[in-house]
Amino acid sequence: MTDGFERRHGFPPGANEVRPPVPADRTAARTLARLGIAPADLVTFYDSVGEIAWEDVGNGYFVDSAADVLLRFQQYGTVDVGADQNNGGLVIGSNGGGLSYVASPDGAIHRTRTTTLDEPELDRVADDLRQFLETLEQSLTRFATTDEPGFL
Repeated sequence: MTDGFERRHGFPPGANEVRPPVPADRTAARTLARLGIAPADLVTFYDSVGEIAWEDVGNGYFVDSAADVLLRFQQYGTVDVGADQNNGGLVIGSNGGGLSYVASPDGAIHRTRTTTLDEPELDRVADDLRQFLETLEQSLTRFATTDEPGFL
């Protein structure tokens, strides 16, 4: 994917990695679980993955570390999700273009339509974390093959 990147885009490739968790990430994941605000599959995910940063796939795709998710929760609280907009979801990443990914308490993943989290308009992009990660993988594959990112 990085072969010829600088020639095509005019700047060198950024970090494109899946980083393993550090102890602070695992501690933060346990805290999210203890607070009861993170879906179980997200907590399990953070046992094996620290964060995902694909800076050069479209605008970028990012799944934040558990430590960053916890810090954002402590500073800003949860994001209203669901039909009645009163279930608290956690911002777990972004698409690099200003849109955020939000994990709802039931495990579904939503994407904001705008850059604001104050009164978010959300679209459900996956029924659970597994489907979200599979969609991310498809976006990476598509980009590596066609230089076009997916819809996330």
